[in-house]
Amino acid sequence: MLIKSANSISGSISLPGDKSISHRAAMIGAIAKGTSTIENFSDGKDCASTIRCLRQLGVAIEQTGTTVVVHGVGKKGFREPSEPLDCGNSGTTMRLLAGLLAGQSFCSVLTGDESLQKRPMNRIIEPLREMGANIASEDGRAPLRIGAVDGLKAVDHKTPVASAQVKSCILLAGLLADGQTVVRESVTTRDHTERMLRGFGADIRYAELKGENAITISGTSTLTAQNARVPADISAAAFFLVGASCLPGSDLFISDVGINPTRDAILQRLKRFAVDIDITNDRRLLDEPYADVRVKARKLAKGPFLIGGADVAAMIDEIPILAILGTQIEGGLEIRDAHELRVKETDRISAVVQNLRRLKANVGEFDDGFRVGRSQLSGAEVDSFGDHRIAMAFAIAGLLAQGETSIINAECADISFPRFFETLESVVQR
Repeated sequence: MLIKSANSISGSISLPGDKSISHRAAMIGAIAKGTSTIENFSDGKDCASTIRCLRQLGVAIEQTGTTVVVHGVGKKGFREPSEPLDCGNSGTTMRLLAGLLAGQSFCSVLTGDESLQKRPMNRIIEPLREMGANIASEDGRAPLRIGAVDGLKAVDHKTPVASAQVKSCILLAGLLADGQTVVRESVTTRDHTERMLRGFGADIRYAELKGENAITISGTSTLTAQNARVPADISAAAFFLVGASCLPGSDLFISDVGINPTRDAILQRLKRFAVDIDITNDRRLLDEPYADVRVKARKLAKGPFLIGGADVAAMIDEIPILAILGTQIEGGLEIRDAHELRVKETDRISAVVQNLRRLKANVGEFDDGFRVGRSQLSGAEVDSFGDHRIAMAFAIAGLLAQGETSIINAECADISFPRFFETLESVVQR
């Protein structure tokens, strides 16, 4: 994919449904009683993996464009799959489905592509085993072999790693456990699962005590089908927001963007960088808030800036595009405490640093992050490393660079955002 430099980004766009919410809507709809209709469902490959796996488990699902109709089978209505469940590149599919399958009375296998098979799964295997699940793995990696059990026991579990996927896995398993399952986290992670479970009728409660969030779910919960519309993915919006904030004269409007308070850290951070962002028409559905977002270019604040700790966990998917923004900030930007980026679809710290160096950026690498200085980028060949967020981040970098930038394997953007490049071109002004 060849990217040419741009003068500005202006116009109006709508974006695909949020990937995280789409996964959860399909899975929770599948274990609810009744038929759920989900509009603006993500059409990325990751969410297609979730639909495919649910169908293998006996769930009838009809899909027309971005509208998905899920005929729920209840918590114990899955049937034993005749072959391994292929989660593709989707860690969310594997980790959340593991929670739903851990308490079933049949055997199943969860596998995925080469990249997914390298990602750490002990973080869900250990708490699920604590609940009584029978899980075997390849040294803590996929494929995961889940044996039949009579049921699970409730646990009180504190997550050692800030991960919404781990939390969600345990909560979903808690629906099949005897008693009240509690998940405690010291760093707040995205809460789409809790919101959607509550929207579908689950008995779920929240408490804050001594710096911890405690989420409790009852194994007696009964879920009832709901209709939902998935808001636009704020992580997808971030690429466009950063591009528009860096190119003088830009004025971009994005409709129906998810502004969940556990996901909107990117908006708050951009405001701290003096990006001109206006949020209007705030509303919600199934307790998920969304709004229209408008961004205009203006002079960015002077750094240096440091992002670390809980802020990294809150923006983990946006760190690659923030690295590109850092090249435009006087004083630069430093990211620390981001070890989790090493075990994503690729080693995102290494991928960001390697590609920025190819673009002649001033960048240094740490074990847990990187530092980016203000730089005049020069077009070059960069590598997506098969990672959708790296491909999209460096498409924005290509707009800021002098000359032309070529992205190897740019089509991997389809994992989360088919038509990303067409949407980007529709608002680029040259």
